[in-house]
Amino acid sequence: MNLNAYRHKRNFDHTPEPSGKKKIKIKSSCYVIQEHAASHLHYDLRLELKRVLKSWAVPKGPCLDSSVKRLAIEVEDHPLAYATFEGIIPKGQYGAGNVILWDTGTWQCVGPPLKSYLAGHMTFDLFGKKLKGRWKLIRIKSSTRNKQWLLFKMQDSFAKPLSKYDVLTKKSHGVGAYHTLLQASKSATSKVKK
Repeated sequence: MNLNAYRHKRNFDHTPEPSGKKKIKIKSSCYVIQEHAASHLHYDLRLELKRVLKSWAVPKGPCLDSSVKRLAIEVEDHPLAYATFEGIIPKGQYGAGNVILWDTGTWQCVGPPLKSYLAGHMTFDLFGKKLKGRWKLIRIKSSTRNKQWLLFKMQDSFAKPLSKYDVLTKKSHGVGAYHTLLQASKSATSKVKK
């Protein structure tokens, strides 16, 4: 687990993303989902493991319906500082687009986290502002270089049928400062147009 792939894809003279060279204090077992409006809107799931953020792009985002399995594509490890990153990745840079914190909190693996990750079968509890309860990530063995996983909610008191509750629309707002700034900017712009 290292940040070489992460750093290789980015030019830190042109992107506000953290390089990961500075040591920062982030709560161990932190968890974050970032809404990333890049070429396609998706949600990035990040779980702190061995002082990096193991990361998966979830094209359709998380779902509270335990019968719905969402594709989660494993991407490069990210530095811990990315757990608080929000902003605009400039055009021409890898992953260009808006990034907002959609959910933050902590996670706890059922069993040893590294062993579970390496085995490709992780069962864990989320203690987020939006997502709570038990979840699973399972690697699809036949996938190209084993980078494709399935993310799904386990049946518990936090599970809800998608037909009655879509967490992405019911709780579409961000949880960080950047989202608040964007909303204030949109509100001010609409007032000027009137």
